[in-house]
Amino acid sequence: MIVISTRDFRANQTKYLNMARKGEDIILKSRSSGSFKLTPVEADDNIVKRDITEELRLALQQVRDHIDGKIKLKTLDEVINEL
Repeated sequence: MIVISTRDFRANQTKYLNMARKGEDIILKSRSSGSFKLTPVEADDNIVKRDITEELRLALQQVRDHIDGKIKLKTLDEVINEL
């Protein structure tokens, strides 16, 4: 395991990222932010950036439908009881 400062990391990012990719434990130590362990993302790690545009569009349509009297929205208690 190697412990490095943020200054050292900034100066040698490629070196430390390559070491982490090869399995070396790299600890990045910051006086103000604490410590962090550098680990490569594996194929089975789930990194999802959600595009909520469609979800917001559907939610807005539900509000419009409710205002127009087409649907009745659930109360918070009804939603919690479903969970």
